[in-house]
Amino acid sequence: MRIARRAARVAVLDPAGSVFMFRYDNEEVGVHWALPGGGLDPGESPLRAAGREVREETGWTDIEIDGTVLCLWEHDFTRAGVPVRQHEHIFLAQGPRRDPAGDLTAAHAADGILRWRWWSPEDLAAAGAEPLWPPQLPELLAGVRRDGVPGVPVDLGYVGNEAVGQG
Repeated sequence: MRIARRAARVAVLDPAGSVFMFRYDNEEVGVHWALPGGGLDPGESPLRAAGREVREETGWTDIEIDGTVLCLWEHDFTRAGVPVRQHEHIFLAQGPRRDPAGDLTAAHAADGILRWRWWSPEDLAAAGAEPLWPPQLPELLAGVRRDGVPGVPVDLGYVGNEAVGQG
């Protein structure tokens, strides 16, 4: 049985349209790329959690998240040995292209973060064998770059691990 978990992530886009992502290693789904974010604390809204998670995982304190939701989705994975079904809000934000700030080594190790990088639109389109969370991220961000801010968030529903590309 899986435990329900609510989470929030942020697609931080630089002025050229590249997106910041972390490479994670998870015991159930393997190595994959995901946006900064994580679980909601008790009583915390998805928007507040998104801001907190960006600060904790990147050290950036100046990212403004205005509440624009790119998408909603659900997926399964194992967190700290516990199987969860995670319900995520993914928000959009703009920021300068830069490295994470401060010493985040311990926090990244605890979260299974292996490394980070900025993905250009071309890199995302050619990701191929690189598993992305959510797997539809290249198409979702291409729509933002083409059409501007989305009016209604896309609800991807449940996405099985076979779509994520188990590593």
